[in-house]
Amino acid sequence: MSPETVVSVGQQALIITALLAAPMLLSALAVGLVVGMFQAATQINEMTLSFIPKLLVLAASIYLGGSWMLRLIVGYTTNLLHNIPNMIG
Repeated sequence: MSPETVVSVGQQALIITALLAAPMLLSALAVGLVVGMFQAATQINEMTLSFIPKLLVLAASIYLGGSWMLRLIVGYTTNLLHNIPNMIG
C-alpha cells in the first residue's frame, strides 16, 4: 500500500465526514444565531433557551437528510471495501 493510496483514502474520508456533518452544523449555527439575536433583543439571558430549538432543528435535519447521509456513507464504505484488493496489490 503506497503512501499516495493512504493519503487518498484519508482525504476521501475527510470529505465524506465534512459532507455528513455540514447540514447539521450549519443548521445548528443558524438557529443559534437567530436565538442569540432574539436573546440580545429581549435581554433574556437564559443559557438553556437555545438548547430546545437547536435540538429540534438537528432532529429535523437528520429526518430530512438522513437518507442522503446514509446513502453517502454506505456508498463510500462499499467503494472502500470493493477497492481493498486494488489497494493491497
